[in-house]
Amino acid sequence: MTAAPAPNLAKWAYLSIAAALVTIALKSAAYLLTGSVGLLSDALESVVNLVAAVVALVALKVAARPADANHHYGHGKAEYFSAGAEGVMIFVAAVLIIVSAVQRLLNPQALEELGVGLLITLVATAVNGVVGFLVLRAGRQHRSITLVADGKHLLTDVWTSVGVIVGVGLVAITGWLPLDALVAIGVAINILWTGFGLVRRSLDGLMDHALPLAQEGQVQEVLRGIVAEHPKGELEFHAIQTREAGRSRFVSMHVLVPGDWTVTKGHDLLEHVEQSIVEVLPDVHVHTHLEPREDPRSYEDTPGGLAITSGD
Repeated sequence: MTAAPAPNLAKWAYLSIAAALVTIALKSAAYLLTGSVGLLSDALESVVNLVAAVVALVALKVAARPADANHHYGHGKAEYFSAGAEGVMIFVAAVLIIVSAVQRLLNPQALEELGVGLLITLVATAVNGVVGFLVLRAGRQHRSITLVADGKHLLTDVWTSVGVIVGVGLVAITGWLPLDALVAIGVAINILWTGFGLVRRSLDGLMDHALPLAQEGQVQEVLRGIVAEHPKGELEFHAIQTREAGRSRFVSMHVLVPGDWTVTKGHDLLEHVEQSIVEVLPDVHVHTHLEPREDPRSYEDTPGGLAITSGD
């Protein structure tokens, strides 16, 4: 049984691109007005946001393509490349920020027009906050790692900007110039952690990670319910395996039944199993393989995974 067609998620990437362009303009203006390396670091992260949003747009369009002769399971894993690329770009931005901050720490410069600069940055932060919330919500709703990564990055940028605003504000109050560079270094460390998380999740997905435990539990509960509908010892499931690729989810299993069942009866059972799983996990691809319980070969080809019998 196959999943429903993928929704069009590209509009959220376009929204991220628009937000990145607006915030780059605002934060760049704030930096040029003040000369603050802290505000410069904030502007550089918005540049990363723009590149990441463009990469996300490409990944979402590729992932939305249907299966073809060369990609029988679709193109969903393209989203993991997007999240990984975004993580790498975050690392690059962090290095640039640290280099600029160290240079400013060694050569402090007076800051100007801090009030106006901080106000502009506050407006840019509000834009990122609203767009980040919307994108993250859409990503979770549609199980898109690309949108989740993009939304989390934007919200991380919000907290980064808040830290920069507070730090640069303290520079204005205290007049202690090294604090500006120290704030920028703090920003770099924060986004490095975000980048590490994105790369780790991307690699995890490319390795065909199993579904989350809660979702696997839902599958097992469905199968136990179906086993309970049959006489003891009549029905068994084994080699129950799950994986996810982007927003696509896959569940496969072997279904063991009495060898004297008719093809029609076995087929009806498989249809019931597949439909029952789809009801609790929409958009899941379910693959079943029917085998006779009495044949020893039915137990020799088990490639791993869980088993559920009438004794469970």
